[in-house]
Formats: sequence, C-alpha cells, structure tokens
Amino acid sequence: MNRPGALIAALPAVLGFVPEKSLVLVAIERGEMGAVLRVDLSEELVDRLAQLAELIAAGRPDAVIAVIVDPEAARCPMCNEEHRQLCEELTQYLRAHRISLIDAHVVDQVGPGGRWHCLDGCGSGGTVDDPASSPVTMAAVLDGRRLYDSRADLEAVIAVPDDDALGHDVACAIDRLAADGTPGRMEDPAAAVRHAMEAAQRVGAGGVLTASEVAAVGHALTDLTVRDTLYGLAVGDMAGAAECLWASLSRALPPPWRVESLTLLGFFAYARGDGPLAGVSLEAALRIDPAHRMAGMLDTALQSGMRPERIRQLAMTGYRLAERVGVELPPRRSGRRRAG
Repeated sequence: MNRPGALIAALPAVLGFVPEKSLVLVAIERGEMGAVLRVDLSEELVDRLAQLAELIAAGRPDAVIAVIVDPEAARCPMCNEEHRQLCEELTQYLRAHRISLIDAHVVDQVGPGGRWHCLDGCGSGGTVDDPASSPVTMAAVLDGRRLYDSRADLEAVIAVPDDDALGHDVACAIDRLAADGTPGRMEDPAAAVRHAMEAAQRVGAGGVLTASEVAAVGHALTDLTVRDTLYGLAVGDMAGAAECLWASLSRALPPPWRVESLTLLGFFAYARGDGPLAGVSLEAALRIDPAHRMAGMLDTALQSGMRPERIRQLAMTGYRLAERVGVELPPRRSGRRRAG
C-alpha cells in the first residue's frame, strides 16, 4: 500500500484488464487491498462521485487510494487542476461515510515504462512495476483467471459477432420453439437439464453447437426449474465446461433469450472469483432486462463487495432442485474451482 508503483502494477490482475483513461478507487481494509472500483474518465464523472463513494463505503474500508490513468495529465504534473478538483469533491463524499482518501496518484500507463506522480504536488513519483511480475498477477494466473489487454477485449467474451449468420438461424429456431410450447415451462425439466449438460461437455471439449441445439438450450433456460438447477454446476466438476457453454450462448442467442445465459455466466464467473467477467456479463443482462431479479441481485452483491464464497453457497440450491426433478449433477468440489 505504501509503494504506488507496485499498487498500480497490481490493478490489471484485480480488474481483469489493463485500465485506460480511468479513475480507479482502491479500498484499504485492515492494511490490505479490498474492493477496487473503476470508471471511465469523462465530463459526467463528477456527477457520479457520490454514487462511487457510496459503493466503496459498502465494504466499510478504513481508507481509499485513488489512481487516475491519464497519459496527458501524467506528462504535465502542473496541468492536473481538473483531477485535483475531482479528488477534492471525492474526498468530501468519502468523508460523509467516515472514510479518508489517503493518496491520489496520476499515471500515464499501467505497464512497463509507465510513470506516476502524486496528485497533490508532494513531489513523489516514479515508475510502475511490471504488472506481469506482480505477486497479485501471479496469484490470479495460478487461480485460473484470464487477464485481458483492455476492457474491450473482456467485453468481446460476450459480444455478438458482426457477421452473425449463426445468430439469425438461432433466432428463427428459438422463435419456433417458443411458439410451440408454453412460455417459461418445459414438459420435461430433467431431460432439458441433461441436454444442457451434454451441450456443456461438447463445448467444453472444443465442440460447436448447431443453431437448433443453441436454440434448444436457450429456450430451456427460460424454465426457472431448469435454470436454477443448472446453477448447481458452478460448484461441480463440470463448472468450466458449463461456463464455456454460457459464454457461447451469450454470443449466439438473440435478446431477450440471451439474458439467462449472461446471468448464468455472471454467476459462474462470480463464484470462481472472476469479478470483471461477472460484472460485464451482469451489466449486459441488465441492459436487456433491467428488472431481472437474479441478475440484479448478483450485480448488487458484486457492487457491494460480497465474497465469492457467499455466492457459491447459492449454487447448492441447484443440487436440491436436481434431486427433486430426478437429475444427477456432477460431484461437488470442496474448494474454489480453477478455470480451465
């Protein structure tokens, strides 16, 4: 916490991507790094400071450190008046929650060769440690997390391709399924769960689903029993394969069908400690359906800093539902799984 070059180098591992043109708030909890929030630098940012202070205060940190990633400001320490005013207002909002802003740094880039300086004119400055050598990065990689070069690369995990020929075929197939059945109800939930698990195994092994197969799984997810049973896979031996399936469906299904696959992806990512992927998935789901209860609950939990262990407890509901409908889910893992 007292080495800005090391703290800044740790940010990509925590955020999941390299921040650019950003305000990053790092909560300090009992001398350790707590929740980390990032927002784009923009003219509207000043109007969001109260909300940011409220969000980071939810974890009851002892203090906060601000890092502003801005190449232009970093090259001209005397030109930082706008950022200083921003931090002064942030300080007031944090003070209302009895939290101190103990440091504010400006950095040109979060990478080798990056340079930082303190925002208050204290004269301190230096280079950014290599993020690839950061202990936090090493821990993230060993835990199975993938790190992205930018937020755009992270968002590409769930982005619908520009040449979405498959998506057209899926939309036609899923519309036919929806017209033939009762919305939100499957005649045989157990069979639908088994079909989804078979699809996950294929996708996890590198296989590709046809448009009709994608449509069948996507349609089945609108049945709450099917969907809630599949949440149990997040703590089982098929967790990695199932997460690959949800990501694949999120890129192939049309709205509003893709909201369930996005929410499942967000849940699975959250359960294994990948907050960045969980965040972009849940954000996309709520853009489609702002009233979606599960996506909203998970997003609130993520924003408030709820630990993944608490989220994994919710997956146990899936095993109870599986017993009720007569489906056997894969064995549960005792600890946190690692992504494949």
